[in-house]
Amino acid sequence: MACSAAPATAPVVLFHARQVTKTYTMGEVQVQALRQVDLDLYEGEFVVFLGPSGSGKSTLLNILGGLDVPTNGEVYFRQQNLTQAGEGRLTQFRRQFIGFIFQFYNLIPSLTAEENVALVTDIALHPMVPATALELVGLGDRLSHFPAQLSGGEQQRVAIARAIAKRPEVLFCDEPTGALDYSTGKRVLEVLARVNQDLGTTVVVITHNAGIGAMGDRVITMRDGQIQSIEHHVQRATPDQLEW
Repeated sequence: MACSAAPATAPVVLFHARQVTKTYTMGEVQVQALRQVDLDLYEGEFVVFLGPSGSGKSTLLNILGGLDVPTNGEVYFRQQNLTQAGEGRLTQFRRQFIGFIFQFYNLIPSLTAEENVALVTDIALHPMVPATALELVGLGDRLSHFPAQLSGGEQQRVAIARAIAKRPEVLFCDEPTGALDYSTGKRVLEVLARVNQDLGTTVVVITHNAGIGAMGDRVITMRDGQIQSIEHHVQRATPDQLEW
């Protein structure tokens, strides 16, 4: 008797967002940044959010990452309801589970690369050794260099090392290549792909650069505060295959 194939393991839902709306009041004007967004993000995936400025990408990232709260709707991280969490719980959530990388590196100029990473490891529960995190991003020979002695791409990689040193489950990256040239941007994307594959970290990249989308397991396109489309990739492109 032929044996049937074992069913594929269902992906583990990491974030579960339903009917998420965010409205900002600016004087007498109300601006809807998000409009009833429904979304699940899964453990270990690499997701790329695309869309023009003002489409709601960064607002959604801030809400998922516990930096902001929705006006309406609910967001769960695993079984934890983030929309009912107070500021203390959100701070703990960010510190324990989330790493952030932004377009600008936010390094402290008077600290070396190793010392910049150590700022995070000093408050993390189970951190990497700062030198190990810098080695992972290809900067093992730059430990004692100050930001001014590093290129833009190297500074961004220090920022990535700082984010991953606390071993977050999720890495949120808001325009991580926005301030970099083409070749340097690809090197940064290679590091993010390695973090996703080697450490199993869920990586979420927000960008207006459509060429980066080929890297993702999924590409989520946003416009006017809503999800316009979700594209699934069976085969992900490597950073060296990207064109933009």
